[in-house]
Amino acid sequence: MIARTMRNRKRNPRRGAVAVEMAITLPILFLFVFTSIEFARMNVIRHTVDNAAYEAARRAIVPGATAADADSVARSILSTVGTKGITVTVTPAVIRLDSPEVRVDISVACDQNGFITPVFFKGKQLTGRSTLRREAL
Repeated sequence: MIARTMRNRKRNPRRGAVAVEMAITLPILFLFVFTSIEFARMNVIRHTVDNAAYEAARRAIVPGATAADADSVARSILSTVGTKGITVTVTPAVIRLDSPEVRVDISVACDQNGFITPVFFKGKQLTGRSTLRREAL
């Protein structure tokens, strides 16, 4: 029995090396995977913010539209990706027939929208702005 264990040790001198190497490299691999997922999520939100600002401004330039219409369009688009902490500002606040243009500013807090704890985007804001000329009657 003792001779058999001695033979096995001589055949496989790197017996625990794989476990040690995996213990060192696996956290680094997970860091890269989770970091890329987090950056991809923020990129999706950034593009959605830009699209929501544009679509809200398009809704607001139509005669008879209100700032509340633009706000609801922006929030509806941003809800498709599960965005939280949204601030929508429509300028002018009351859209009149003589208003020359409409500007929609959207700001999203990154702290509330990450999948993991906000390490990379702590305290950051994703913003989007769209300014369009009003349509005439």
